[in-house]
Amino acid sequence: MEHTTAGTVLSVSRQWWLKVNTKALRTSPADGAAFPHIIKVQYTVGGKTYLRRKWISPLSPVPAVGAAVMVRYREENPKKATLLSC
Repeated sequence: MEHTTAGTVLSVSRQWWLKVNTKALRTSPADGAAFPHIIKVQYTVGGKTYLRRKWISPLSPVPAVGAAVMVRYREENPKKATLLSC
């Protein structure tokens, strides 16, 4: 059975080593460059705290540190979870 809970974003880091070009023709090395992010989310299930990392696409909005996100987890294994509101 799946349940949801609220989680908190602990950190947001940009992956500078993975550049995604958004323009076909560039005039400088960073022109039209977009970089993906990795966020770390902390959530609590049954009194135990879990951490989850998620890769965010370069064109998607990134939540701020301290923002609340929804986490969906399975009752039998809450360590394996997915983030809903990212």
